[in-house]
Amino acid sequence: MSFTPQNITEKLYERQDLKYKEFSSALMPGSRPVIGVRLPILRKMAKEIAKGDWRTFINEAPEEYFEEVQLKGFAIAYAKEAFDEILPFIENHIPKINDWSLCDSFCTSLKIVEKHREEFLQFLLPYAKEDDEFKQRVVAVILMDYYLTDDYIDQTLQILDELKNEKYYCKMAVAWAVATAWAKQRDKTCVYMQDGNNTLDDWTYNKAVQKMLESYRVSEEDKVMLREMKRK
Repeated sequence: MSFTPQNITEKLYERQDLKYKEFSSALMPGSRPVIGVRLPILRKMAKEIAKGDWRTFINEAPEEYFEEVQLKGFAIAYAKEAFDEILPFIENHIPKINDWSLCDSFCTSLKIVEKHREEFLQFLLPYAKEDDEFKQRVVAVILMDYYLTDDYIDQTLQILDELKNEKYYCKMAVAWAVATAWAKQRDKTCVYMQDGNNTLDDWTYNKAVQKMLESYRVSEEDKVMLREMKRK
């Protein structure tokens, strides 16, 4: 099946689920208008797009609807091209991200990062300094997805600590990433969470602790300690 810039909106409406539209629209206030196409269907469509002339699709397809932008992000992630070829498309796509769902689903799909961690980190670092809620969320989610490794955990915690955007979706992503760091890199994250070793604001710090307490990957012994570590 051929998806083109000219027919993509029609093809999306053919796959519309009105109940899902109502559900997802409520979760993404402030996003673009939502058609209501479920994620597995969008991923399947994007994989077809990525097999063809995906560059033309990304350059020419409309971006009025949430799903149109999400399709572009997935197509970039699924394209079988060299890292240097993909990177400019990633750079052009990031400013289009204006809600948590576009951010998180795009970041999780960028498996190419796993093979180019150092190069991608250098690309990512400038976004950490931008005063933009969702650019900083991209940084936090990418770090959480790909950089909680032995080689990068120290740098990851440092970068997360420096993300100081006061808006909700950035702060929540930092808390989520720090909580995941505890599950994957417990010892170094435990040290980081001690008084004087981080500059997290109280809300973000306590939200990270809350997420650790809710995680099945954190031991019951650690949860006893974490309850005592919450800031009053």
